[in-house]
Amino acid sequence: MASRVERDAAADYRRLHAAYQQSLRYAEDVRRLYHQLQRAICQSLLGLANALEAKDQYTRGHSERVSALSRRLAAALGLAPAVVDVVAQAGLLHDIGKIGVPEAILRKPGPLSPQEWTVMRAHPVIGAQIVAPFEFFERASRVIRHHHERWDGSGYPDGLIGEDIPLEARIVAVADVFDALTSGRSYRPALGFDAACALLKQDAGHTLDGSVVAALLGVLELEGR
Repeated sequence: MASRVERDAAADYRRLHAAYQQSLRYAEDVRRLYHQLQRAICQSLLGLANALEAKDQYTRGHSERVSALSRRLAAALGLAPAVVDVVAQAGLLHDIGKIGVPEAILRKPGPLSPQEWTVMRAHPVIGAQIVAPFEFFERASRVIRHHHERWDGSGYPDGLIGEDIPLEARIVAVADVFDALTSGRSYRPALGFDAACALLKQDAGHTLDGSVVAALLGVLELEGR
């Protein structure tokens, strides 16, 4: 009798173990599908951003450069790897909201009118709204929304001041400004490296976070630029 009970218990254990292993396989399948879906959505959004930039020779490659520099800045500032990834992700998609801005405004060779600036300044909010429905973009959407905020409160869309601006957004802002300064535009030529760094130093502590600007200058120095 005892032997039969032992056999039954052993059989029950094997069935439970098999069921547990099957549940682990299901969980791994779900995790893999989730990451595949996440990558597919990221690639689709990046494709939209790249398509927008490809229409303009002056901004082509801007988002990729901002993303790469933002990643290096975030790492230099000692942020956790997961946060560094969020910063890089937001850098890639920071201008995706310009999809909602008419091309006539985006490509205007001269200064924008006050009405045109109102339209242009909507792009961080539009961008955040585009990515916000996806759970894994929740943190990146905040960065996208606030990457045009300025340390002294002169930015948009919410006029945040100082450390009220998410650090990740302050990082993308500095990377964005540096790349914009060192890239040619339809209305002005690119600045040289030294001139761009000098302007960043002037803005440090005023429109840009001084600690992030210092980190950028340190990264560029280490890279021998």
